[in-house]
Amino acid sequence: MNNTFTIEQKTLLSLLAAMQPICNKRTTLDITEYILFHITPRELVLKATDLEISLRSTTPLDGIDLDGAKFLVSGRRVFELIKEMDGEIEFTVGESQLTLKSRGVDLSLNIRSAEDFPPFPERIENLLQLEASFMLSLLGKVAFLIPQNNSNTALNGMLLELGKEEMALVVTDGHCLARAQTSEYHLDKDCTWLLPRRAVLELKKILESGEAQQVFLGTCSGQLVFSGPSFNFFTKLLADPFPEYKTVMEKDQFRSARLVRSEAVTSERNGPTRSLVGKRQRQTCFAIWRIGSCSRWFPAN
Repeated sequence: MNNTFTIEQKTLLSLLAAMQPICNKRTTLDITEYILFHITPRELVLKATDLEISLRSTTPLDGIDLDGAKFLVSGRRVFELIKEMDGEIEFTVGESQLTLKSRGVDLSLNIRSAEDFPPFPERIENLLQLEASFMLSLLGKVAFLIPQNNSNTALNGMLLELGKEEMALVVTDGHCLARAQTSEYHLDKDCTWLLPRRAVLELKKILESGEAQQVFLGTCSGQLVFSGPSFNFFTKLLADPFPEYKTVMEKDQFRSARLVRSEAVTSERNGPTRSLVGKRQRQTCFAIWRIGSCSRWFPAN
């Protein structure tokens, strides 16, 4: 049986790059530093996990007679080597080593048995299909506010709400709150999931690559899954309850005002600000007061 396969350097490098934040995170198991390679007659499957988030990626292979071959390679080491190579790379799988050849360069890596790799989630139940660019825009509106090491664990994540009328992403750091919602997507039942900060940021990176036009949202073994044509991204969920925030969103006592975004951004860049709504010369205005003596008024509709 032929024990070799070939793949383009750029193709493999992009897959390995997406897995570096996962396989480089220190965990209680050193095996999470490895990436699992699974070669089939039609595709190469890569898997990485840090026991909190996991990523499965695939890329097509042609003319391969290496059905079912599995092995583990150091994720950081193989990434560094592939980054220095170019063009088409030939891989030869041995009992304890993996040989890489490309344009006169021969390199070898030690491999481990795939049996040592942690169990990977299987049997995904897809719930909803989303437009990737739209999901990315929603994440961009709230992800920046997720705290990193808040004493309240529930605040170190993003609440994803899906119901009969809308989908919403909610984040708070205990002082500010951001909520992005849309009526474009909904489910027949109400569901909520609390995603860890790392999962949100890694998902955002995957969507920013632009490889997927559509993504599926699903569940698998108690985890939340985002799937594209060539990837499955799994994340465990935070168990702590997210703070009750809906009373903050009640607007019965609020007076609304609109302002020109460019003017507000310009004033914000001048320094720390505080704001209030008031009336001036019989015209409702929105005032942004800079801490100090400077103030600016903007017409409001």
